[in-house]
Amino acid sequence: MRKLALAGAVIAGLVIVLVSGSASIAAECDAGGWTGNCDVSNQETHVDVSLRDEASDSPATDVDLAEGQVRTKPVATAEPEDCGPLNRCENYVVAGPPDVTLADLASFRPAQPTLGGEPAGFGVVGMPTNLLASASEQRIPGTVLGWDVTVRFVPVAYVFDNGDGTTTRASTGGASWTALGQGQFTPTATSHAYRARGTYPVSVTVEYEASVDFGSGTWRTVPGVVRAEATGYGVRVVEVRTALVDRTCVEDPTGPGC
Repeated sequence: MRKLALAGAVIAGLVIVLVSGSASIAAECDAGGWTGNCDVSNQETHVDVSLRDEASDSPATDVDLAEGQVRTKPVATAEPEDCGPLNRCENYVVAGPPDVTLADLASFRPAQPTLGGEPAGFGVVGMPTNLLASASEQRIPGTVLGWDVTVRFVPVAYVFDNGDGTTTRASTGGASWTALGQGQFTPTATSHAYRARGTYPVSVTVEYEASVDFGSGTWRTVPGVVRAEATGYGVRVVEVRTALVDRTCVEDPTGPGC
C-alpha cells in the first residue's frame, strides 16, 4: 500500500494543504475518485492518503478537507456463494439422505400374513378349493444408517404353494365365495383343484414393496421385495361319489354314502 502525506493547518475553518510525496498516488486517487480507491486518515497535523490494494479488505474512508473529518464507508457484503445443484462448496459437501437397500432394512420385518380357505380345511377332488390369505400395509419407525426413518411395507403379490407341487400367484389374497357373489366350489383368482385324495400342506408367501420416509413426508422406494411366509394350513382332499338311491340320508341314515 502506497501513502501520500498531506501536511496542513486549519485556520478559521479553512484548510491549507501542502502536498508532498508521490504525485502519482494523488493522480491515481483523483482518477479513481478519492472516495473510491483511496484511504484517508486525518492525524490533526497531517492527513495520510493511502492508495488501496484491490486485494485489501480494509474499509474505504472518505475525507472532508473543509471540516477536517474522516468518515468510514461501509463495505459491501459479498453475495452468497453458489454451491451448485449438489451443494458442493469448496472442501465440504452438504449431506442428504442416503440411498437405502434391502440389506439396510434387515432389522425391519413385516408381520406374518394369515392363511385359510373354504371349505375350511377341506377340498374335493377335481373341484376348486378356495384359498385365502390376508396381509396389509405396515409402517414401522426405526433407525437406518444413523437416520430416524419410517419404513413402509405394501403387499404387492401373493404366491400360494398348494402343497401338491404347484403354485398360484395373485395380486390379492383372494376373497370368499360369498364376498364374490359366487357359488361354492366355483373357480376364483386364488382357488386350486386337487387331482387326488390326500392332505396337502398349503403355505403362502407375500411379497412386500418397501419404501422409506426420512421425515419429509416423501416415500423413497427401495429396489426389490421383502417376503413374509405363512404356513401350517392343511387341506384334506376327499372324493365325492354319487349314487342313485331311493331314500335320502335323513330318511335312511344307513343308506349308501350316509
